[in-house]
Amino acid sequence: MPGKRALNRALLERQMLLRRSALPVTAAIEQLAGLQARAPNPPYIGLRTRLHRFTPDQPGQLITDRQVVRIALMRSAIHLVTARDCLYRRPVFQAVLDRAIYTNGSLISELTGVNVVTLVTEARALLEQRPLTNRQLGAGLKVRWPNHDPSALTRAVRCLAPLVQVPPRGIWGASGQAMHTTAESWLGRPLETNGSLDHLVLRYLAGFGPATVMDMQAWSGLTGLGEIVDRLRPRLRTFREEAGRELLDLPDAPRPDPAGSAGVRFLPEFDNVLLSYADRTRIISDEDRKRIHTVNGLVPGTVLVDGLVRGKWKIDRGGGAGKLVIEPFRKLSKHESSAIADEGLRLLSFAVGEESQDVEIVSTAP
Repeated sequence: MPGKRALNRALLERQMLLRRSALPVTAAIEQLAGLQARAPNPPYIGLRTRLHRFTPDQPGQLITDRQVVRIALMRSAIHLVTARDCLYRRPVFQAVLDRAIYTNGSLISELTGVNVVTLVTEARALLEQRPLTNRQLGAGLKVRWPNHDPSALTRAVRCLAPLVQVPPRGIWGASGQAMHTTAESWLGRPLETNGSLDHLVLRYLAGFGPATVMDMQAWSGLTGLGEIVDRLRPRLRTFREEAGRELLDLPDAPRPDPAGSAGVRFLPEFDNVLLSYADRTRIISDEDRKRIHTVNGLVPGTVLVDGLVRGKWKIDRGGGAGKLVIEPFRKLSKHESSAIADEGLRLLSFAVGEESQDVEIVSTAP
């Protein structure tokens, strides 16, 4: 019966947060089951905190070389995944992306009278001529549907067609609007229509287990995974956690000694370790979860101390060089403050440059 600390250590080990890994970047992205990439820079911070000798040019080159892509997948959110995972996963998550359309009453209203098959065909023809911004795509679609809101048309296409964001979007240090084309056009290969939910569940457990069926559904945005788990039971190991819920895992997956210590780690905005469970108390308390909740769905950068979220961070670029501001959720020991400051300096050097040495831990009420 694994307790919270045992679950925490299993998560940290599989997410390369217990100790940094020497894996190549592509292998690390696959081990992590993808990194959420709602904003361009968080995946770089996420890889930096997990990998030895990581440099930001590595993912940038992989994106340019079309080995790694940015595409909407789990929970209909943009993720950074390998080309291989993109091709097999995108059809699997079509149900999630369909729901983003068909449960949105205002969007459905805007699409009244639009044949969605024709819409996707027209959008593909435009996007496969050259990558387009949402505004450019909307302008092209408005020629065919002049009485419909072009932004509604493009929102629908984003869910109905497998669109990848092309560079320079997602390249460290670059800027520019998101421009899209189809995954098949960009990668030069068709999607894999025989993608397996069984494989998806096993990949989730490899990166996040032990976990409940509800956890799997929270990570993916899919429903009805209990049937898949039942089919996989002969290949899985089961546990009961302290509250009595059933946890499932791969038989040979790492489950480290819960007594082991864990160093300070800075997680980026939107990191999936905070978003991939129905019950997130293995990594953040319910009380502290409220502290990072925002009405617009933004998730701040967070600080792990001994494996648990103990504060949040941001880089304040006012005045030029940049200052790392850390807001702990409760009073820190001198040792914890020192460890956070040391790791914060390394993060700041990575994110801003060697000249930036300003780390502030704001005071916390006792």
